[in-house]
Amino acid sequence: QVQFVESGGGLVQPGGSLRLSCAASGFTFGSNVMSWYRQAPGNKRELVAVISSDGGSTNYADSVKARFTISRDNAKNTVYLQMDSLKPGDTAVYYCNAYLFARARYSWGQGTQVTVSS
Repeated sequence: QVQFVESGGGLVQPGGSLRLSCAASGFTFGSNVMSWYRQAPGNKRELVAVISSDGGSTNYADSVKARFTISRDNAKNTVYLQMDSLKPGDTAVYYCNAYLFARARYSWGQGTQVTVSS
C-alpha cells in the first residue's frame, strides 16, 4: 500500500523558513520522480517542485523559484522541501507524491499545513 506522511509544517512569519519532509512507502521510491504540491483554501492543488529519481534535476513553479529547494534521500525514502523567504501567499496544505506523465501518480497523504502570517 502506497503511503505518504508529510511533516514539518507550522505557523511562520513572513520572511521565515520551514523544512518539510515526506516519508514514502509502498513503492520503489528510488526509481520514481517525486514532487511537492500545495493547495490553498478555495484553490486547486498546484505543482510546486519536482525532482528526478537520482536527485540530479529539479524544476520549480515560477512562484517559488529561488525561494524553495526540493531534495531527496533515497536511502531514507524521503523527499524534502526547504522553503525560505516565505510569503503569505505560500499559505497552503503541502503534499508530496510520485510524479509520472506530468501528474501525481498515487493517492494523496494527509498533507502538512503551512501558514505564513504576522
